[in-house]
Amino acid sequence: MSGSSAQPFAPPIALCLGGVDPSSGAGLFRDVMTLSALGVFPMAVPVAETIQSGLGCSMIEAPSTSPLLRLDALRPHLTGRWGVKLGLCALEADQLRAVVDLLREMVPTVRIWDPILAPSVGVGLHTGSHLRRMAELLLGDGQWIVCPNRVEAEALASASERDPETLAHPWLALGARAVWLKGGHDSGGQVEDFWITGKGSVSLGAWPRLAGERRGTGCTLASAWLGFRLKGMQDIEAAVEAAQWLRSRWDQALAPGSAGRPSFMPEMP
Repeated sequence: MSGSSAQPFAPPIALCLGGVDPSSGAGLFRDVMTLSALGVFPMAVPVAETIQSGLGCSMIEAPSTSPLLRLDALRPHLTGRWGVKLGLCALEADQLRAVVDLLREMVPTVRIWDPILAPSVGVGLHTGSHLRRMAELLLGDGQWIVCPNRVEAEALASASERDPETLAHPWLALGARAVWLKGGHDSGGQVEDFWITGKGSVSLGAWPRLAGERRGTGCTLASAWLGFRLKGMQDIEAAVEAAQWLRSRWDQALAPGSAGRPSFMPEMP
């Protein structure tokens, strides 16, 4: 009796470009764990390498192997409905331009950029002017969602602003399709995110600030949004769901070896 040649149901594919955090608290390993938990098939290409743990980050460098080689090798898998997330990036401008050009040829259907200035503890990487140069290279096609926290948004705006639309304006002017302004780094007892487009801003709801720090919240939110979008949700619905998903896992975080800041637990079988 011959077996069937039909393939089982294929989940959507999410391509993550970001930093390698050996401790898995943030970066590509965190993206992969998040997307896997949501039933999305993750693929990963390093655009930064770090020496990092739950105690902090002491080094960030460009990857030793060209991301173009890895992207080109993955090209046969990236067809139909698939999405891309960009996180921590240590590429020089010419390298990033080449990656952006190749991604445009490959036509991802969903795109999100988490514009990381630096890990929460340890060495920095970018300044506001660096983020602007990256935005100029990346956002010109008008297809990217950008999800800065307030610190990152203020760095690009070169000012300390409170108004979400004012903070989002530079990103939108450079070509972002929408700005998801995250409120986790704001002060006060509540966290409120905003979704901002050229038509105005929408609050995604205000929630009590949860106690304690967690590593990789930005990575987790952006990759969860990508996963929910690829599974059929619309932009704002996916952002709200991603934030609720992160909050539901807050109390299960742990510090591996009881060292450093807590990380989100991987999905358990």
